[in-house]
Amino acid sequence: MKVFVADNSALLREQIIGLLSELRGIEIVGQAQAAPEALRHIRERKPDVVTLDIQMNGGSGLDVLKEIKRNGSAPVVIILTNSASPPYRKSSIEAGADFFLDKSTEFEKVRGIIQSLLDRFNSTEAEAPKDRFGGD
Repeated sequence: MKVFVADNSALLREQIIGLLSELRGIEIVGQAQAAPEALRHIRERKPDVVTLDIQMNGGSGLDVLKEIKRNGSAPVVIILTNSASPPYRKSSIEAGADFFLDKSTEFEKVRGIIQSLLDRFNSTEAEAPKDRFGGD
């Protein structure tokens, strides 16, 4: 399962990547600190899951969220932010966030959510019919 990490803090991106690298079957396909860069890489790399901060350099994570959720095959988006006030939560959910977590109190939940998504992803892959030549 391909994961993209977007956060304005290099330290936090490293922590998220370190946390997820422990999971078997996860491929980190990129990371970004600025909103425009995140949007460009998400479009190019087509991750299955995106962790996204609201406060980003060069724009808002909410704008990135709205843009990537316009596509019918949008990734699962986990908002992971210090801006966890009810208005941000409401705006994020309305914009299409699949999960909304407070960095300061719910950081460790990211691993469990990704593991659950990975389990679901793997069971879907196993059930997918193979082509007549036995390939994917």
